[in-house]
Amino acid sequence: MGVSVPIIAITISLHLIAFVLAVGAERRRSTAKVVPDEYDEKTYCRYGTDASTAYGLTALGLLLISQTVVHGVTKCLCFGRGMMGGRSTSCAVFFFSFSWISFLAAEACLLAGSARNAYHTKYRAVFHVEHLSCATLRKGVFAAGAALTFISMMVSILYYWTHSKADTGGWEKHHNEGLGMTSSNLRENAHHLKASEF
Repeated sequence: MGVSVPIIAITISLHLIAFVLAVGAERRRSTAKVVPDEYDEKTYCRYGTDASTAYGLTALGLLLISQTVVHGVTKCLCFGRGMMGGRSTSCAVFFFSFSWISFLAAEACLLAGSARNAYHTKYRAVFHVEHLSCATLRKGVFAAGAALTFISMMVSILYYWTHSKADTGGWEKHHNEGLGMTSSNLRENAHHLKASEF
């Protein structure tokens, strides 16, 4: 299996869109403020937009699709025919492991951020008696997801490239082996011709 430009383009595109959405989710985090109820002596939390939740979940889905594409093409390193030995195989195994770690960490950040951003405080407090704490998402959760998404993109591309190289053994290796076999066959045939002449 050689390196496919469309696969690389799809992987990079999906990761970059997920990265942009995660950055947008960080910027559009839901805010809340305590406001008095106009009908009684209680206060409640008024929340802003929930756009971050939609951005975060969309980024999560795109990241999942990209990971599925890369590991589907490479048969998740475990299935399909074996790879050639050597340094490329070791690098492919390393990047395989690192791509899953960065992917799962990015997914965890995006999912946790989306869930926490969607949570709105439901209870009320008595005005001037109890202090109502409005639950909001901490700053930096979606930013961490965006950073891990970018890292996941880099590692996924490196994994795909090293896997392709290890899977084929490299063009040079096959090219030299083919020439070596051809020249040895020619020598053997020449030797048989000389022997038959005597």
